[in-house]
Amino acid sequence: MKSLLFLVLISVCWAEPHPNNSSLEHERIIHIQENGPRLLVVAEQAKIFSHRGGNVTLPCKFYHEHTSTAGSGTHKIRVKWTKLTSDYLKEVDVFVAMGHHRKSYGNYQGRVFLRESSENDASLIITNIMLEDYGRYKCEVIEGLEDDTAVVALNLEGVVFPYSPRLGRYNLNFHEAQRACLDQDSVIASFDQLYDAWRSGLDWCNAGWLSDGSVQYPITKPREPCGGKNTVPGVRNYGFWDKDKSRYDVFCFTSNFNGRFYYLIHPTKLTYDEAVQACLKDGAQIAKVGQIFAAWKLLGYDRCDAGWLADGSVRYPISRPRKRCSPNEAAVRFVGFPDKKHKLYGVYCFRAYI
Repeated sequence: MKSLLFLVLISVCWAEPHPNNSSLEHERIIHIQENGPRLLVVAEQAKIFSHRGGNVTLPCKFYHEHTSTAGSGTHKIRVKWTKLTSDYLKEVDVFVAMGHHRKSYGNYQGRVFLRESSENDASLIITNIMLEDYGRYKCEVIEGLEDDTAVVALNLEGVVFPYSPRLGRYNLNFHEAQRACLDQDSVIASFDQLYDAWRSGLDWCNAGWLSDGSVQYPITKPREPCGGKNTVPGVRNYGFWDKDKSRYDVFCFTSNFNGRFYYLIHPTKLTYDEAVQACLKDGAQIAKVGQIFAAWKLLGYDRCDAGWLADGSVRYPISRPRKRCSPNEAAVRFVGFPDKKHKLYGVYCFRAYI
């Protein structure tokens, strides 16, 4: 009886529609192929490192598990690249290709294309890398009913720095924090970037926003005002807060730049407005906070002269600690936000390369 029932089921599954039965317009035949060519998508490297302004290739290739060919030839291959966000339910479209059709999205337009070094190569080339390009990318290949994905992380060489505005600590909601970083030639840092900075020695007791909306701070030397002296070093997590109402500092991330950062040699010290004009007269602009941090961290820039920056702060970068110039540590020293009209300092300028 069981054998008879099994044969009946098999007959039903493989039954063709009767040619004279025109009312069955939506009837379909489903063939299940147990050991057919399964589509596999692989990334040869899980992490790729680059820098702002550079070009990079995110690797991605596709195969069929039981064949040596890239595609079956029955269906067109569709390749889609998206960028993953901290909210795993959302993805940002980057690039899609199917046959001869190509489309890129947003600020990726004109900067992304497939490498296509072979018929199974879906690797994505990104040119003129921006700070915002940092993150995790998903390569999805679709052929008929089969699809598979691989994820590649794009890391950028750069530096994380804490930032608070002229008003003082804990004065930025999340959206203001994002703008503050952009104004200083940087973007709001991710947790991974802050964690890497902590591992490299960043110690900061003020809590700041991160790109996922969390508020955290890195401690390498536990002490009483910063979580307690008996706690272990680490990145302290305040959790997620209201992006509109809650106010903290922010951790920004910047990378190298296409230009020259320098201290302007000038016969006199300057007010803020005079500093702005002096840089313009020299064919440059007054430098931003992100630019002084990038020059210090990535180029080893060292200068013991305090100078104005675009946000009205006064700072100076020390890469070689010495007496009277940050004797205990290499750092970008913060003097403060002096009176713009009456206090006199030097100035740091930035001239972009054309």
